[in-house]
Amino acid sequence: MQQTYFRQLFDKINFQDQPFIAGEYEECTFTNCDFSAVDLSDCIFVSCRFSDTNLSMVKLTKTVFRDITFSGCKMLGMHFENCSEFGLSFSFTDCSLNHSSFYRMKIRRTAFKNVMLRDVDFTQCDLAESVLDTCDLAGATFDGTNLEKAVLTTAYHYSIDPESNKIKKAKFALSGIPGLLHRYNIEVDTTL
Repeated sequence: MQQTYFRQLFDKINFQDQPFIAGEYEECTFTNCDFSAVDLSDCIFVSCRFSDTNLSMVKLTKTVFRDITFSGCKMLGMHFENCSEFGLSFSFTDCSLNHSSFYRMKIRRTAFKNVMLRDVDFTQCDLAESVLDTCDLAGATFDGTNLEKAVLTTAYHYSIDPESNKIKKAKFALSGIPGLLHRYNIEVDTTL
């Protein structure tokens, strides 16, 4: 039986030195912790907050993330598609998610605010009604991605093919038009 933790604060813990105890964490806060390469498989996180924490390369097999807030976190190379889909919901603010993957995930209405999403895989991901506010999407893969009603007006460096993704009623800024027309190998003068 897994241990249960409720409303606990975990501050400045390096889980490389101190083993992470798999269990159920509800309304817990993780601040300035280092989880890099830790196995979080089968762990349950409900209404938790991760702040200024390193979660790079953690293992997420059947991990439950329900109503989770990530703020100021380093989250490189995470494979979110391995998480449990049941009740999956999270938001990201001021995080670096470079080289992570959301392959085939259903993460509608997810908020990404000021997030580095370079080389992230959104292939066949359902991002409908999500907000990507001030996000760097350089090298991010969008293929068969549902971006209907998503807001990308302040996102930048993206390359999204309207013919291989669903973008009905998505919002883009005029400055982002080149990122939608890249496949046609045309130049758009944005100085006018």
